[in-house]
Amino acid sequence: MGLLPKITKLDTAQALRRKLIADEAAIGGQLFGPVPEGHRREFFCLDEYTWIWHEEWLDAAGQRQSLTTRYEVRPNGVLKSQANNPYRMVTGDEAFNLYQAVDLYERRVGEYYAQQQAA
Repeated sequence: MGLLPKITKLDTAQALRRKLIADEAAIGGQLFGPVPEGHRREFFCLDEYTWIWHEEWLDAAGQRQSLTTRYEVRPNGVLKSQANNPYRMVTGDEAFNLYQAVDLYERRVGEYYAQQQAA
């Protein structure tokens, strides 16, 4: 009868998951130094096998640009798709850099949650 939608446990869980991803994406976006004014960077773990790097910025003409890179972790390696292009295998320095980014992300996110629990 009411005008407000019924909020279920699933709705609450989904909202919490979105907040956690947003918090972690903000932490991940700062892993490689300060984010320039007018830029937005995010790096986060979407699920057990998927990592996302997203960046937005204003170009010289003042137009908003964006680039999303998706990494899919598989038993035989890591696949990468950028800007909706086909997946390709990540190798060499790029694979090592991703490994380091994931390691740093996990440490920083862990520190963040430890601070949240202590507060």
